[in-house]
Amino acid sequence: MFLVLGLIVGILLKLFVFDILVVEGTSMEPAITEGNKICAFKLAYGIVKPFGDELLIQWAEPKVGDIILYFYNNRAVIKRCVAVAGMSLDFSDDSEYTLFVGENKISLSESQYQRIKYSSYVPEGMILAIGDNYSESIDSRDYGFVSTKNILAKVMGL
Repeated sequence: MFLVLGLIVGILLKLFVFDILVVEGTSMEPAITEGNKICAFKLAYGIVKPFGDELLIQWAEPKVGDIILYFYNNRAVIKRCVAVAGMSLDFSDDSEYTLFVGENKISLSESQYQRIKYSSYVPEGMILAIGDNYSESIDSRDYGFVSTKNILAKVMGL
């Protein structure tokens, strides 16, 4: 009886509260390196739809600096929230293509610059999510803003 109850509680915790994941890739270096174990706290922003890739109920949104987990192309992605709804985005179109968000100076490739240069602010219900390792990260610079409804967890270190 206790074994069955423990199994049910464990499944519910993994589905709705937290998950332990092993990081693949280098897009968040040096903050999180490949092979690190992280804890994804699923209740940070709301209740995740079981086996889904969006929130069922949302009660909070990420803050600038939060490391978050969401799905992109059917894969769990870990990135840092660098801008939230309403924040302005300023661009330099010199030979180095740079995005300025608050105090962050973010490098862009020419194609990334061409893709997002017309966005002067982060739209409502969206965030700008970028990996700490700019040269190795595929992120909002490549595929656009991330909906806050699709952010499934706040990442905590182990």
